[in-house]
Amino acid sequence: AFALGLVHGHLRLGQMAAYRRIARGRIAEMAGPLAADIDHGLRILDFGRSIADVEAGLPPETRVWLERFVQGVNHYQAHARDLPYEYSALGLASEPFTVSDVLTLGRLAGTDVTWLVWFNLLQLHDRPDWPQLWARLVKGGNQPGPGTERAEGGQALARLLAELGRSGSNSLAVAGPRSASGGALMANDPHLGLNLPNIWLIAGLKSPSYHVVGLMVPGLPVFGIGRNPWIAWGGTNMRAGASDLIDVSGLPASEFTERRETIRVRWWPDRTVTVRETRFGPVITDAPQLADLALPPLALRWTGHAASDEVSAFLKAARARDFDAFRSAFKSFSVPGQNMLYADAKGNIGQVMAVHVPDRSGAAPADVIITPAEADRLWSRKRDVESLPAMFNPKPGFLASANNRPPAAPWIGTFFSSDDRVQRMAALIGTKPTVALGDLKAAQRDVCVPSARALNDLFAARMAEAAVMEGLPAPAQALINAMREWDGCYDEDSRGAVAFELFRHAFATAYYGTLLGETDAAAFASIGQSQTLMLEDIATAEHSRLAGPLGTAATEAAKDFPAFATWGEMHRLRLAHPLSFLPVIGQRFRFGEFGVGGSTDTLMKTAHALTNERHATRYGANARHLSDLSDLDSNAFVILGGQDGWLNSTTF
Repeated sequence: AFALGLVHGHLRLGQMAAYRRIARGRIAEMAGPLAADIDHGLRILDFGRSIADVEAGLPPETRVWLERFVQGVNHYQAHARDLPYEYSALGLASEPFTVSDVLTLGRLAGTDVTWLVWFNLLQLHDRPDWPQLWARLVKGGNQPGPGTERAEGGQALARLLAELGRSGSNSLAVAGPRSASGGALMANDPHLGLNLPNIWLIAGLKSPSYHVVGLMVPGLPVFGIGRNPWIAWGGTNMRAGASDLIDVSGLPASEFTERRETIRVRWWPDRTVTVRETRFGPVITDAPQLADLALPPLALRWTGHAASDEVSAFLKAARARDFDAFRSAFKSFSVPGQNMLYADAKGNIGQVMAVHVPDRSGAAPADVIITPAEADRLWSRKRDVESLPAMFNPKPGFLASANNRPPAAPWIGTFFSSDDRVQRMAALIGTKPTVALGDLKAAQRDVCVPSARALNDLFAARMAEAAVMEGLPAPAQALINAMREWDGCYDEDSRGAVAFELFRHAFATAYYGTLLGETDAAAFASIGQSQTLMLEDIATAEHSRLAGPLGTAATEAAKDFPAFATWGEMHRLRLAHPLSFLPVIGQRFRFGEFGVGGSTDTLMKTAHALTNERHATRYGANARHLSDLSDLDSNAFVILGGQDGWLNSTTF
């Protein structure tokens, strides 16, 4: 573990030092006064709230592992001839790392993706038709999209949490009888911020206790994805309902406590803020990012504010030799809830639900905000890996997971990713008599979305039914013709993908603007980018209601169509440091821009908001892993940007 700490320090010390301050809400110490509001929000979220209890409950072997890892990092920091560029650029002192720092970074990586959903939903909570909208969203179960115009005040914090938290991924396991080699196959494709340095590094180690290779988060001495001689593993965010927003406006003053926090600010006087707490958790609506919303005081209840032990869980998983040992390893695992996939050298595959979550086996929640009484009921009983369903050697011979609603446990949460990615994996892999590693590589690079093709075709069909094409100007007809020829694949050189996305943006603006008014149209359009919701709307709407928005969409989209010859000209990969979004110094941390294929719901995920402009994807597939368990050395790993985290290095 000491040597591992040296390696992490050598490759990523600057990144680790910045992450440590982000986890503690100390960004303003690096970036100045404009980051103070972000720090205020992070202090309220309080990723370190449970860390003292976590540390006190560590098993002796885990404590020693963490202590030695930290000593290795500190030895490197103390003895390195030169410190990374971030130290001077961001004014970082050479503070020794602690076990508490490592555990707090783990909590930051465990950010609940539900919070990012709330940033959008709370924008619409004061609408008269909110109950109907909420009921529809809960029924659909699809995650609202990222970012709205009304959520602008919270975008910086939301982006930070999305890029650093384990919020996405694809994972696929193929049983031995279905593989070309006869050995079980494992493929993992994590989705996180597309940053440099990468949020992963590749490492292998061998000791009397461990023989493992895989992907690690810099500063965390565990393998989140990898294999040992007997098994391989990976996971996807479960989107578990591990948090609740509780209306505490009716609580007496005696149930609120306050503490004062000092935010140290670079180049500016320090700021002192007040953080309020209740027995349910911190009062999240005191955060500046939510100040403009007409909301009652809301407390955040999160499983990550209670003690759990993810480090021991992953250390046990790295030593596991069979499915029972692998499943039991995650008894102490809480955040972020993960669908962990498993494959072993005997050809077996399996899936376990690694999470601590309130028992939500009753009816769907009536609102995004619940009462104290409802919170007490929900949180009186929790489920964990042993009380949640597991799968072992399913009949189809493969397992696929992509943040979708788990069919065996519908009570586990409320919002999930659409089924596009998991259905696409099943279509690509499930129909093959045998599966080879090359098939898994092709699946990881796949950029086709059948539901987008279906929506595209529905647009064309409804336009024909409403006789919209008659009288459209020539540019609009050219756009529609490009849509008709589109195959539903977001290849970098695709022209049809440009036409579809421009039309979809223009239609959402026109259609939802008419239904909801200008104030909420942008917010709902972000939610409505779910293919499922928009497909339902267009399929059931009257011709008279559709004709105007469809014609407007064709005309408006045609105006932007000549600006982008290909999808890659419109859809860009901008490589940057996580701090690049900050004002003043952010430009120093932007390194390059490239055209890229893929989209929000493709297997090769390159997520983006609904837009008609040249835009950047900052979130998506940033690493990959493949293992064939028939051969100890048949493993492939790739990370965007490489191992070296030293800014200005020739190998950065």
